[in-house]
Amino acid sequence: MVRAAQRPPEVLFVCVHNAGRSQMAAGLVKLRAGAKIHVRSAGSTPADELNPAVLEALSELGVDISGEFPKPLTDEFVQAANVVMTMGCGDACPIYPGKKYEDWKLDDPAGQDLDTVRRIRDQLDQRVQTLIGELLPENAASDD
Repeated sequence: MVRAAQRPPEVLFVCVHNAGRSQMAAGLVKLRAGAKIHVRSAGSTPADELNPAVLEALSELGVDISGEFPKPLTDEFVQAANVVMTMGCGDACPIYPGKKYEDWKLDDPAGQDLDTVRRIRDQLDQRVQTLIGELLPENAASDD
């Protein structure tokens, strides 16, 4: 399949509060794929602020999402995405034809200690790298 070079794939990560899993996944895509993939995150019921343990766990990998904030899920975000990855938001995400949807079963980092958040981060990182490999098979994700 030939993909237009000027349009990177669009990925949307959705969880309930957009304070943990979806923010981590978006930050990891930016780390691993840079501008080759356009990524957004949103929540079905956004929290007031990001989970501090998530900020710390990502900073250990050199990912700074401190400028991010929980955002509400909108039809516009879903319509713009080629791939919608949900994490525990149930039926809150609208379904549009022609989009790839996948639900990632992961623990919620809310209220968890840093070691647990690191484990969730590492699980997300593995899944993100697999996703990048699927979306950009000619440029498999690297760890550099």
